[in-house]
Amino acid sequence: MQDTYTLQPIAVVKSPYKEKFGIPRQPGLADTVVSTITLLPNYSSEESIRGLQDCSHIWLIFIFSECVDKGWKPTVRPPRLGGNKRLGVFSTRSPFRPNPIGLSSVKLLEIHTTECGVELTVSGADLLDGTPILDIKPYLPYSDSLPEATFPFAETITPLAQTLLFSDNALSALQTEAQRLQQPLKSQISELLKCDPRPAYKKNDPDKAYGIRLHDLNIRFRITDTHIYVDTIEQVR
Repeated sequence: MQDTYTLQPIAVVKSPYKEKFGIPRQPGLADTVVSTITLLPNYSSEESIRGLQDCSHIWLIFIFSECVDKGWKPTVRPPRLGGNKRLGVFSTRSPFRPNPIGLSSVKLLEIHTTECGVELTVSGADLLDGTPILDIKPYLPYSDSLPEATFPFAETITPLAQTLLFSDNALSALQTEAQRLQQPLKSQISELLKCDPRPAYKKNDPDKAYGIRLHDLNIRFRITDTHIYVDTIEQVR
């Protein structure tokens, strides 16, 4: 076995997630958020994606590009466990790994082939804008879906049940920006905030305000025991 291997990106992601904070921690949790996978010139041909149009879902193998220079440790504190319990890195999906490689299943919506190349439109991706893609594979329901599989530390995803409320200013901006972006912005914001992006150790502070980047917007919000409040929605200049 050789000591090192050289891997080259075959595509790059264009997504509305401009910062790591606020991105769903797993794929499929924000289905209304659409991303584009653009194949790079050496791989962008009709031959390379022949038959892919018959897939409903695909696997994206990618690089945690923002973590490449951050190193790794043998144990991590998963946010899922409140940041209070350590697990071995290979028992988690932490981006801080010996080889910072991730795997996400996404829904394949469309394939566009033009003289400029090949683009895949997908939904449910949990990938930062600009993420390099190492490989694309078809999702095979008969082998990739294992209903009997268990892992007690992450059995289910339970979205926040709090009611989502917008301030008057945020609601006005929501309507304007949804029209400008031609996006289901209210649904996207709801899906992201109900995933509860707050750091585990600050979830008991109902007055703490946070901001997430989505598209070219900064969305400021607070979460209490009863409500999720969206205070402002502003374009990032």
